[in-house]
Amino acid sequence: MAKTAPKKATNGERPVVVTTAHRGIFFGYASDTDGETIQLKRARLCVYWSADCKGFMGLASGGPTASCKIGPAADITLRSITSVLEVTPEAVAAWERAPWG
Repeated sequence: MAKTAPKKATNGERPVVVTTAHRGIFFGYASDTDGETIQLKRARLCVYWSADCKGFMGLASGGPTASCKIGPAADITLRSITSVLEVTPEAVAAWERAPWG
């Protein structure tokens, strides 16, 4: 069964995973994901992800697992964007739990 993309919040924000040229992997909520700079609300940094995530794309598909290290939320402006991934509802719930294994 195919997973559907998450719906946009009423404020125009949608959940995304963003990677940067500096090897940062962030989850957060963005209104605009075009360009080299993206503003994320309630962003969380993935300090460490485990092999059971199946790579950084797995963080968008299934979210972080109990053995990952996810930092606390903060608003941030990211620069040097390399990718923006849509996040499944399952992954949003996992990111919001912010595991620090």
